[in-house]
Amino acid sequence: MSISDQSLFPQTPVESKEHEDHYNKICEDYNHLMETLPKGNGWRAKHLYNYNGFWISPKYIKANLLLHAYFKPQPTDIFLASFMKSGTTWLKALIFSTLTRHLYSFSAHYLHHHGPQSTFPFLESECENFPITDFTHMSSPRLFATHFPRTLLPESMTSCKFVYICREPKDVLVSKWVFMNKIREKDLPPFSFDEAFDLFCEGVSNYGPFWEHVLSYWRASLESPEKILFLKYEEVKRQSEVVVRRLAAFMGIPFMAEEVEKGVVENIVKLCSFENLSNLEVNKKGVEKFGTVEVENREFFRKGEIGDWRNYLSDEMKQRIDGIIDEKFKGSGLIFGS
Repeated sequence: MSISDQSLFPQTPVESKEHEDHYNKICEDYNHLMETLPKGNGWRAKHLYNYNGFWISPKYIKANLLLHAYFKPQPTDIFLASFMKSGTTWLKALIFSTLTRHLYSFSAHYLHHHGPQSTFPFLESECENFPITDFTHMSSPRLFATHFPRTLLPESMTSCKFVYICREPKDVLVSKWVFMNKIREKDLPPFSFDEAFDLFCEGVSNYGPFWEHVLSYWRASLESPEKILFLKYEEVKRQSEVVVRRLAAFMGIPFMAEEVEKGVVENIVKLCSFENLSNLEVNKKGVEKFGTVEVENREFFRKGEIGDWRNYLSDEMKQRIDGIIDEKFKGSGLIFGS
């Protein structure tokens, strides 16, 4: 796998008038669709829209239509999927470092000068550029990240491998509220935690409902464990080296005995630790662009703790959200710690 500092994701122009007409037809269909969708209060922007059972921003609804129309997955593709604020940045670093461990030394690593977000194309924002974004020049295996639930992805992608990470929902709620307030549109009033809590419990948050998102991948992982590696943030935190070895094996590049003996797994965990990444200069001052939205790298490194929700939720709030989660996940076999 080769990484170009100038552009990870080459772009090519629209190839034909027919191609352009097809794109314009999708845009027309999108405009008609948006007139019919239910809308609710947004977290970053004013509104979210209910698209096939999930609350999605308008630009990513359009991106989803374009994803279905244009994206051509390859059998070797690996996708990192997650609900927002579930440990995506950390898993990007771990997956990238594991996959490219023969390309970089730990003393002069790519991640020393580039934020983890730069290692994966984020499908939603990349698809905003369709049909001119071209992934064919990326070497195999190609890495992609998405927050789309499993049921919103094209059928053609289900043959690829997915790593899914989920997290205790109360911690997700807190982290998501803090993050969204940082990137909230400037002309909107402040977004209170009480409002975020109520909306989250109603299922109205970006890519929500939380429980439907998680279950879409959980059920698929039970059906096809060889295609979906389902992880919990808490287990990655507590057993990082074990999880990294599972990641490597799942991606088809298991660690050799001599690598383990030389401390390669341990070094990957140290390189990608919250303490190390958050203190790198690039993650203190760098900026990542997601379509039209710019986010400072430091906003992806808040605390990385388990149980920070205790500093924000009252006992009544905890009981309400735990009750909802218990009901929604009943009989699924998936349990979250409190």
